[in-house]
Amino acid sequence: MTSTAPQQGNGFMHDQRKRRIFGDVVTHVFLAVMAVIWLLPIVWVLLESFNENTAPYQTTFFPRKYTFANYVQLFTDRNVMNFPRMFANTMIIAIFVCLIQLFFVLSVAFCMSRLRFRGRKAFMNIALVLGMFPGIMAVIAIYFILKAFGLTSGGWVILALIIVYSAGSGAGFYVMKGYMDTIPMSLDEAAYLDGCTTWQVFTKITIPICRPMIVYQAIVGFLTPWLDFVMAKAIARTQDNFTVALGLWQMLQKEYINDWYARFAAGAVCVSIPIAILFIVMQRFYQESMSGSVKG
Repeated sequence: MTSTAPQQGNGFMHDQRKRRIFGDVVTHVFLAVMAVIWLLPIVWVLLESFNENTAPYQTTFFPRKYTFANYVQLFTDRNVMNFPRMFANTMIIAIFVCLIQLFFVLSVAFCMSRLRFRGRKAFMNIALVLGMFPGIMAVIAIYFILKAFGLTSGGWVILALIIVYSAGSGAGFYVMKGYMDTIPMSLDEAAYLDGCTTWQVFTKITIPICRPMIVYQAIVGFLTPWLDFVMAKAIARTQDNFTVALGLWQMLQKEYINDWYARFAAGAVCVSIPIAILFIVMQRFYQESMSGSVKG
């Protein structure tokens, strides 16, 4: 009896170890397959941007001949499409919207989280209900309102897009408010006792603590106009006011696709570069802020 029990225990441990190894192998194989599936479109777009053949229909999946001319023509050939201007328009809109949205969201979230006043809960409930409706439902109404103010033509279109993307940003305060709710009220009370004003509490205490959420909100505020198509398509009517999303869409139209398909891929790569830089830079600030909060 004493010799059989250790053998059974060893057999059980051996079977358990084999099951664990088998599970790890299956998991790693699955993750490897999913990684290939996820990376394949990115690799294809990158290689297609260097394709010497500009036509969309080819006999092979990957290009056979490569050239850098697509990138050069994308930024130098402005007779048909002025992609550099579209890129600049989008960059201007995204930067301003990012800053305005960040200020609005921080301000509203601070009021909802740290202050108490009449109508606070009613406002939060109304904002929550309105947030359930997609913004695309109001596209037509927004366009005619902007048209009534004369903001749908000429250089005013850039201002109109900044206003549209920024106007309702304060209603998206719930995530930021949830983070601020975790900050102890004792910090605010101590600051008030030391003679700080509400603005000083907001700028010197709340904002430094909320740096991880500020990073998140900055990324969201930048990506909203950078990737949006529907609102830009409804408001911008001429190429002078196009964003990069509209420019890439126009490259795939039947009158341009044969000559601009490879440049479309090059444009897609160029559009992704600011997003990648933003994530890399913001990730560094996010890690620094989180390490500081852990030490505190």
